[in-house]
Amino acid sequence: MRVAQPIELTESEIKTLSSWSRGRRTPTRSMKRAKIVLMAAQGEPNKTIAELLGIDPRQVSRWRRRFVHKRLAGIEKDLPRGGRKATKREQMAPMIIERTTQAKPSHATHWSVRTLADTLGIDKSMVQRVWHASGLKPHLAKTFKVSRDKKFVEKVIDVVGLYLNPPEHALVLCADEKTSVQALDRTQPGLPLVKGRLGTMTHDYKRNGTTTLFAALEMTEGSIIGTCMDRHRHQEWIKFLKLIDHQTPPELDLHLIVDNYSTHKHPKVKAWLKRHPRFHLHFVPTSSSWLNMVERWFRDLTDKQIRRGVFKSIADLIAAIQAYIHRHNQNPKPLVWTAKAEDIIAKYRRAKAVLDKVQTA
Repeated sequence: MRVAQPIELTESEIKTLSSWSRGRRTPTRSMKRAKIVLMAAQGEPNKTIAELLGIDPRQVSRWRRRFVHKRLAGIEKDLPRGGRKATKREQMAPMIIERTTQAKPSHATHWSVRTLADTLGIDKSMVQRVWHASGLKPHLAKTFKVSRDKKFVEKVIDVVGLYLNPPEHALVLCADEKTSVQALDRTQPGLPLVKGRLGTMTHDYKRNGTTTLFAALEMTEGSIIGTCMDRHRHQEWIKFLKLIDHQTPPELDLHLIVDNYSTHKHPKVKAWLKRHPRFHLHFVPTSSSWLNMVERWFRDLTDKQIRRGVFKSIADLIAAIQAYIHRHNQNPKPLVWTAKAEDIIAKYRRAKAVLDKVQTA
């Protein structure tokens, strides 16, 4: 009877294999191989390892042998594959990539595997393999907008500086309005979530009005100051500033990060700020709402409370929002900003250069 070779690991190998086995930044195949070797080093037979990992015992034996002979290098890379070299695919790959990236079909906005294969007179599997190897996904698109703010660099340095190095004896708050939050009531009750079936909700709904949520995220603790109002004019913004003034320690300066909405710059708002010198407004660049951290909290509110909610009135919607804020403030967690201003500015300049080139082409 064959006996598998025992495996003894060095401290360095244990550290590397343990990292691979967790799979956070490791391909699935490398994670599985690392687990095989770690179990083998603990004295587990191949059959037991195969049962625990749900794989063929021959696969366990193969990677165990490769580790014995080549150590980490033996399991880090795939075994060489046999078969004929894909010469035709190599010849067609540049044409497939060029057509995918430089042209569009006459009858659509983007290529599919089948339409490009038909146009080039090749098999769709060849297009699929070239796209996969090149990371091309014509069926997907991301939204973006490059800011045209002339003071982009100046504002980014200001806002990111507040995040990474907040001033002493002051609070940094990210404030904004979430406008036109709809109270939607479904026309029929949804079916419950059960094993083997998703929960459901009707595609149609009844509108029961809207509200505007004013919210400020305090960066140190992650708590929220929030209230709902019918409209979002400068009058409502001043009311919200008064609420912030009332709910924060009076001896601290307040640095508010806001967007460029005209309400925030209204003459009456400026006059109110002059009478309350502890308030300091910092504006993010235009088309850069992602710099305002309260937008992240708005997203969580939408995902967890609003999108699937059923609200028969504005009062129901406001009660749900207030309940969410209350629960959040019972155990607040700060959102930590990590991106450096110089990295954001460098990325912005690259994107702007590409956009300018496309526009002038």
